Amino acid sequence: MGNLTLVQPSGVQIAVRNLDFDYVSNAGREVAALRDVNLDIRRHEFISLLGPSGCGKSTLLYIIGGFLQSRAGAVSVEGVPVTKPGPDRGIVFQSFALFPWKSVRKNILYGLERQGMKKDAAAERADSFIKMVGLSGFEDAYPSQLSGGMRQRAAIARTLVCDPDILLMDEPFGALDAQTRHEMQEELLTIWRARPKTVVFVTHDVHEAVYLSDRVAVMSARPGRISTIVDINLDRADMSRTRSAKFAQYVDDLWALVRSQAKRPESVVV
Repeated sequence: MGNLTLVQPSGVQIAVRNLDFDYVSNAGREVAALRDVNLDIRRHEFISLLGPSGCGKSTLLYIIGGFLQSRAGAVSVEGVPVTKPGPDRGIVFQSFALFPWKSVRKNILYGLERQGMKKDAAAERADSFIKMVGLSGFEDAYPSQLSGGMRQRAAIARTLVCDPDILLMDEPFGALDAQTRHEMQEELLTIWRARPKTVVFVTHDVHEAVYLSDRVAVMSARPGRISTIVDINLDRADMSRTRSAKFAQYVDDLWALVRSQAKRPESVVV
C-alpha cells in the first residue's frame, strides 16, 4: 500500500485492525495464531499484552514492529500502514540480543553509526545513555562480563539511543531474578517518565503488567484475540502501591481473566 495514509481516531498512534496471522507447525499443519485482532494504542501510553502461553502476544508485537506480515487486516502507525521495520519502532528482546564481540559502548553506538551520525555527536549521545541506564564505568565491558540486569540495561540503551517514537518490549525481564526484575521495572518507568515513549510490553506476569501499565490488553487462547482491556488507575509515584487493596484487586481480576481465556480450546486451520 506504499505511503497510503489510513484514517484512525484522534490521539491514537498505533491502530490494529481485523488482524489475522497463521503459521505452519513443525508437523506441517497451518495454525491460526491470531484472529480478528483490533487494538488502538494512544501516544505515550504504556500498554501491556497479557494472556495464556501461546496466545500470540509476541507475534502481535512483531507484526507491529514490521518483522512479520499478517495474513489479513492491517497495522498503521500515525495512519501509515506498517509493512517493514522502521526507526520509529525500537524493540527490546528477552534474550538481550547484544553483539557479544562488541563492548557496551560499541553496542550502543551501533544504531547511531547505521544512521550516519557524526562520530563525536554519536559518542556524546551514547555516553549520555550509558549514564542514564546506570552503566557508567562499564563502557568497555563485553556482554559476557555483565550480569543479566546489566545486559538488559545495555539492550534498552541501545534501543533508546536511536530515539524511536515507539518502544516494543518482548518479555524483557523474564530471564532475570526477582530482585533484578523489580529494579529493572522501576528503571524502565524512570526512563519512560524522563523520555516519554509509547510502550507496548509483552509479559506473562500479571503483577508486572499492573505495576507498569496504563492499560492491560488481555488476549484469548489461540487463536489470539483482544478479549478485554483493563484500565489501571494507580499512582505510579506511590512506591507503596503494590501493597494496596486496589493493586491486589487488579491482580486478582486480571488473573481470573487470563485463567478464563486459558480454558478455551485452541483452533487449528487444516
